[in-house]
Amino acid sequence: MLYRLGFALLWIGFLLYAFLLAPPDDPATLDLIKRMSTGDFAGINPLIVAEFNLMGLLPLVYISLLLVDGDRQRALGEKIRAWPFALLMMGVGAFALLPYLILRRPLTGREPLPPPRNLLLRICQSRWIGGLALPILGLLSYGVLQGDWSDFVHQWQSSRFIHVMSVDFLLLIALLSFLTSADQVGRQSFPQRILWIPLLGPLIYLCWRPQLQQPDISTEDPMPTADLSVNT
Repeated sequence: MLYRLGFALLWIGFLLYAFLLAPPDDPATLDLIKRMSTGDFAGINPLIVAEFNLMGLLPLVYISLLLVDGDRQRALGEKIRAWPFALLMMGVGAFALLPYLILRRPLTGREPLPPPRNLLLRICQSRWIGGLALPILGLLSYGVLQGDWSDFVHQWQSSRFIHVMSVDFLLLIALLSFLTSADQVGRQSFPQRILWIPLLGPLIYLCWRPQLQQPDISTEDPMPTADLSVNT
């Protein structure tokens, strides 16, 4: 399928870009990661702090979509499982997401979609997941308004970590619209145009995530009944 080829080319291109074309490693990268991981943000550009933390929150949004999508794939008889890709996303972002998008079977809306079969899947489909919008938008506003953009551009040009993390961040935002659009298949109506607003559209979708459509039993063939009348 054409979209699978597109995702495959994007994944290969991202790998080649990250390891061959991105700026060289910065010797201070490991110390920077340790400091931000422990909450020591003193003297660090707020834009980088915000982006680093957003790269921890966005995979949580993806997990709520991937696990549900993976359960749908299982119900269709596909062997692919979403949870390994979802876990790997916590560390490597789009590097793990793109292979899943390449391998998954696209939904057409004609397949019977399973209801949540356990507590975890019910939580993943809950509209409470939309609550992640608050810290995500808060961090985004903090970075944009308080960040030093000239310093960020300098680090983007000189540090492989900052450079690749930024490209990964943009990829995750772009792919989120695709996955929420896939999640909407088989659910009650939701405006498609909203889904394609970068980041904001998918977050709105998660806050008002439509329920699965119930099969319309009125369109099914009626059960045949025996003719018990007696001819006279």
